[in-house]
Amino acid sequence: MKTDATRVALLGIIVENPDSVEKLNGLLHQYSRYIIGRMGLPYRERQVNIISVVLDAPADAVSALSGKIGMLPGVTAKAVYSKLPDEK
Repeated sequence: MKTDATRVALLGIIVENPDSVEKLNGLLHQYSRYIIGRMGLPYRERQVNIISVVLDAPADAVSALSGKIGMLPGVTAKAVYSKLPDEK
């Protein structure tokens, strides 16, 4: 059982600037202990990449990761939280 209350969340990421991918992957690696799964889709026609990351993490960790990713040039991130009760 986890010691901190956690939430299941989906982090939606859109990458428009390929120069930010290395820093994005570095941030995801820093939070890898919370990541349940990840799926990336290249949308070549629009020259963007769409990434879905599913996490089980404290809400402040999800918020911090989303904020750090959103500060990367040409990258947008939004988090959606489940309505499941926090795990204690």
